Amino acid sequence: MLEESRQALALRPGETYCDCTLGGAGHALAIAQDLAPDGLLIGIDQDSSSLTEALLRISQTQLSFHYEILKGNFRDLDTLLLDARVVGLDGILFDLGVSSPQIDLPSRGFSYTQEAPLDMRMDPGTQTLTAAEIIKSSNTADLTRILRSYGEERWASRIAARIARSRATAPLETTTQLAALIREAIPASQRRTGGNPAKRSFQALRIAVNGELDALTRGLDAALRWLNPGGRIVVISYHSLEDRIVKRAFARAAEGCVCPPDQPVCTCNRHPILTTVSKKALRPTSEETENNPRSRSARLRFAVKAGETGAAGAAVG
Repeated sequence: MLEESRQALALRPGETYCDCTLGGAGHALAIAQDLAPDGLLIGIDQDSSSLTEALLRISQTQLSFHYEILKGNFRDLDTLLLDARVVGLDGILFDLGVSSPQIDLPSRGFSYTQEAPLDMRMDPGTQTLTAAEIIKSSNTADLTRILRSYGEERWASRIAARIARSRATAPLETTTQLAALIREAIPASQRRTGGNPAKRSFQALRIAVNGELDALTRGLDAALRWLNPGGRIVVISYHSLEDRIVKRAFARAAEGCVCPPDQPVCTCNRHPILTTVSKKALRPTSEETENNPRSRSARLRFAVKAGETGAAGAAVG
């Protein structure tokens, strides 16, 4: 949803833009065109291989803008921006989930269709917890909770029980082993629709390994603090758990006085942090989903920080 993101951010030359999920810098470079010639691009990613690719692509561009590339997780946005001596941000983008290069690299263990170790770490260089470790050390009740809470898996208890029986005889070590086991645990009549039956369980394990929902909550809170008046924040999510967190965070920040209606004078001193919030999530066009099937589940929400908006007040969608 590149064009939708670009419209929602509505950046102008000389402004400061932060891509909190830099990846290979695809979104960043396209959006940075609006900052030229004197704007600042800040790119953040926890994956070293993604940062290497992004730095190469940025160094090869003919665009004129300043940039700062930071390694880390957006859960630590406050620390990262303070260390980089950033004053404030005019536009912030979160493009959540796993990138296509990460999925397509079998050794990372994100794909349920390719043989690989059960890893699923976003930052293998510093993280120690893997999906294999969760499967090995979690009891059946904890596994059920992870699959149900993070994957919204209807058959969580059956899958967890099947994992427990299997690991009692031999450890589960590969993605295809786990995918086959999940398929066996789900009733045949329920496997005929909804895509690969392992999809929700793999999502749940990945979220648990990387603490993604907590990171998103903390990252959003920090982003709203760093946003300049009139600045914009755009979040692209790929499942209902993420989208719910974004929707609620924006709603809380847009809420004004919470005093009782019959109270003559406001005593809560609460003022909206956001003045504009997208009424509903934008979805990718049929053309985009045809060219990129992985975008089918994408949902984009945006909001504007309270204060002067100027040109940043343009409508989207």
